[in-house]
Amino acid sequence: MRKVTFCLLSLLLVASLDAQSRRRPGNAPPPPSNAPQQNNQQPAAGQPLAGLTAAQLDLFNDGLGDFTEVETAADGLGPVFNERSCSACHTTPAIGGGSNTRLVTRFARTVAGVYDALDNLGGSLMQDHAIGPADGCSHQYAAEIVPPGATFVVHRRSTPLFGLGFIDATPDSDFVAMAASQAARGDGVVGRVNMVDNIRAGMKTVGKFGWKSQVPTLLQFSGDAYLNELGITSGDFPHESCPQGNCAELSFNPAPGINDDGSGIEALRDFMSMLAPPPRGAQNRDTDDGAQTFDRIGCTSCHVANMRTGSSAIAALDRKTYHPYSDFLLHDMGTLGDGIVMGSSTTSEMRTAPLWGLRFVTAYLHDGRASTVEQAILAHEGQGKASRDRFNALERREKQRLLVFLNSL
Repeated sequence: MRKVTFCLLSLLLVASLDAQSRRRPGNAPPPPSNAPQQNNQQPAAGQPLAGLTAAQLDLFNDGLGDFTEVETAADGLGPVFNERSCSACHTTPAIGGGSNTRLVTRFARTVAGVYDALDNLGGSLMQDHAIGPADGCSHQYAAEIVPPGATFVVHRRSTPLFGLGFIDATPDSDFVAMAASQAARGDGVVGRVNMVDNIRAGMKTVGKFGWKSQVPTLLQFSGDAYLNELGITSGDFPHESCPQGNCAELSFNPAPGINDDGSGIEALRDFMSMLAPPPRGAQNRDTDDGAQTFDRIGCTSCHVANMRTGSSAIAALDRKTYHPYSDFLLHDMGTLGDGIVMGSSTTSEMRTAPLWGLRFVTAYLHDGRASTVEQAILAHEGQGKASRDRFNALERREKQRLLVFLNSL
C-alpha cells in the first residue's frame, strides 16, 4: 500500500477511496491458468512465465494491477509527469510491451566539449504533463518544455519489458566477462559495462536496463520510473523532480513527502520479473539461413543470441538459458549515439538493443527514426559500421533471408 500525506481535503477523500480499492483481490484480471500458448508452448506476449507457483502468479497479478492502474494526484502523481500509468507507454503488442508511437524527450547542453544535463532547467528528461485544478490541486502546474539553453534534443521510444527477469537474474560477472572476451577478440567491436550507482547495494554495480544500461536492477528500474515518468516518490527516490528546474514550485505540491511505501515499486518489480520473454515466430529454412548470415556478417558480436541466468528464488528463472540477441553492453555507435550521458556512458555510446520481440516493432532505433528493419541496419555507425557494410554487400536473396530471420524474433 502507498502512504501519502496531502494538503487538500479533497485529495484526502480521494486517497481514502483509493486505499479501499487498491490491490483488492480481483482488482486486476489475473493471468489465466490456461494462458494462450504458442505452438511451441511459449507463453503469448504479455503472459507470465511458464512454471510459476500459485503464489508467484498472485504476485504477478498484483504487479499487473499496479502497472495498469491510472494514478492520481492523490497517489502522488506529478507535479510534472509523462503518463498516468505504466501501461500507457507499454502496450505493444500487449501489456508490458513497448510503444511504436510514444516518445519521451530528453535535452542537454554541450559547450566546448563539456556535457551539462541541464538539471537546473528540468533536464535531461522532460515531463510533458502536469497536474492542476482538474486533478484536485489548487495550483496549475505547467508541463515542461525544451529550454532555449539546450543545444540538442533527442527522443526515445519506450522499450518492451518482456523477459527482463532473465536479465536481472544474470550475474554481473557474466557481463564483465563478456566485455573482456570482446576486447580479447581484437576486431574493433568492444562493448563495456556501464558501472552505475546501485541504491540498495550502496555501491556501483553493472547497469543492465535502459537505452544506456543506466539502471542496475529491476527494483531500481521500478523506482526510477515511478519518480521520473509518474512523479511518485519512494524511499529509494525521495525527492520530487522540480518542474522545469524550479524547486520553489514544489511548495504547491499537494502530495509532498514519500508517496509510495515501497510496496508499489516491489509490485512492479515482481510483474516485470515474471513477465515472459516475447514468443519466437515461425521458423523455417529461410530463418535458419538468415540466422547463419546474421552470424557470418558479425551481427552476433553485439547481438548475442544465448545467455544464461544464475541462481534465482524463482524456479522459472533459475539457471535458465534465454535468447535476447543482446550483450547489454555499451558500444560506441558514432553518430547513431543519442548525445546523452548516463552513468559512465559517453554521448556516442548505446546499449545493444535486444532483438527478441523485434517482429512486434514498427518503429526502430532509440528514436523511432527507422520505419523498417533494413533502414535500422543501414543507420548503424561506429562499431556497427563494419556489419552494416557487410549487409550492404550481400546478394538480394541473402538479405531477404536475413530480414526474414529478424522478423521471426
